[in-house]
Amino acid sequence: MSDLRFDGRRRGRRKVDRFLADKTLVIDYKDPSVLKYFVTERGKIVPRRVSGLCAKNQRKITQAIKRARMLALMPFTTINHH
Repeated sequence: MSDLRFDGRRRGRRKVDRFLADKTLVIDYKDPSVLKYFVTERGKIVPRRVSGLCAKNQRKITQAIKRARMLALMPFTTINHH
């Protein structure tokens, strides 16, 4: 086997947890305008490695999104018209 090292790693800027940086932001299921940043266009919850949240806040965001979906404040999926 060849001894190749992968040096072409992507080293982007480390994402900062928005809720730790800005104490005025609160994770609340009644505020879909904040929650929409953590959901893809297809309606999937963005993983922690992409969102940059700490584990505790990722769990809170997940719970808030699921509650907002159950109360019809956010859609489960989006309708894609071609």
